[in-house]
Amino acid sequence: MELGKYSFGVGDRFNHEGEAQLSALIIATSEGIEITPVWNKSNREHNIVHSEPEGTRREADSAVKNQGWEGPYFVDADHINLSNVDRFINHCDFFTLDVAMYIGNESSAEDIASFKNSCSVLGIQVEIPGIAEPIVITDSLLDEVAGKYLAAVKEAGEIYRHIESFKGKGKFVTEVSMDEVETPQTPVDMFFILKMIADENIPAQTIAPKFTGRFNKGVDYVGNVDQFAKEFEQDVLVIDYAVKEFGLPEDLKLSVHSGSDKFTIYPVMAEIIAKYDKGIHVKTAGTTWLEEVIGLAISGDEGLAAAKEIYAKALARKDELCAPYADVIDIDDSKLPTVEEVESWTGEKYGDTLRHIPGHPDYNPNFRQLIHVGYKVAAEMGERYTDLLKKHSEVVGSCVEENIYERHLKRLFDLQ
Repeated sequence: MELGKYSFGVGDRFNHEGEAQLSALIIATSEGIEITPVWNKSNREHNIVHSEPEGTRREADSAVKNQGWEGPYFVDADHINLSNVDRFINHCDFFTLDVAMYIGNESSAEDIASFKNSCSVLGIQVEIPGIAEPIVITDSLLDEVAGKYLAAVKEAGEIYRHIESFKGKGKFVTEVSMDEVETPQTPVDMFFILKMIADENIPAQTIAPKFTGRFNKGVDYVGNVDQFAKEFEQDVLVIDYAVKEFGLPEDLKLSVHSGSDKFTIYPVMAEIIAKYDKGIHVKTAGTTWLEEVIGLAISGDEGLAAAKEIYAKALARKDELCAPYADVIDIDDSKLPTVEEVESWTGEKYGDTLRHIPGHPDYNPNFRQLIHVGYKVAAEMGERYTDLLKKHSEVVGSCVEENIYERHLKRLFDLQ
């Protein structure tokens, strides 16, 4: 299965916005940029909203049929491991092997020796076209990267082979993910991780490293943009080298997790992938959920009341809701409005506070991040929430489409 040069992960907490999401990609296609839609939903999200992967598959198939989409599309078992992959195996054709928790785990002396021996063909240094500094191969460097990443990649191999035994070789797309950690992986780390992936015979089509800087949920990138640009470009060059030298799939590309709303670095990524004519996968998730809340708020009346209720309950349960996302949110409590303040807002004011428009005087990234993790509140509202989505589907859908196309795809692919 081929993912295509450009692909975009569209998460959808409540499985109601598939057609609106796809319509944004159809517009991009009409502008000459073919982007493969990938509906992604993690085990954590399924557990919180009490859904199953079968529902994500139904949503994707229905959206594709109703919109007349003739290109490829996928359903992603997002951030899975051996303990939960079987839940997804019948319904997904894209698997994100999340092995971040295994980084730094001890490997056997035999595995380390085998890895180091396999690196003997690299010689004393590796020169990667486009990167000034060669990778100097030393015994201590090999020990270091093996100590960090070998156990994680071995685990990825176990997960991959488990899926392959059910799905069959070449019947699904594989992504290796190491992004949910504190320490970024350097381009040198990436080189050896790809070597290990090749040694494990994992036909990875995307790889999601931890980049430098903060990739918080639903808000812009925070960090040194120049440093990110340097690392991103070198990662692209390392992947190109690894494809040629290690026999990895020719369409292997970088995957950017928590990729929604990273407006500051979209032009950087766009310039680099255009410079080297490379692909990219950008994974988003809660962006669509936020647009649902915005759509309900600007619909007024009971929709606005529900949006205000979601904030009030999320604020009261902030610690609980933030706990699963502690590494990928930064909320300044002093900048969160009071429940009483929000109660006085119009739908327009609520929407402007939540909608990510850089520079808008009402936009509040702290408010946005809290709502982002507050989808559990909406899940507990049950049909009261989903019935409102149906009732106001036109307004909500237009918010979802506008967000993906106008604020994301235009920036990512330099569309006018």
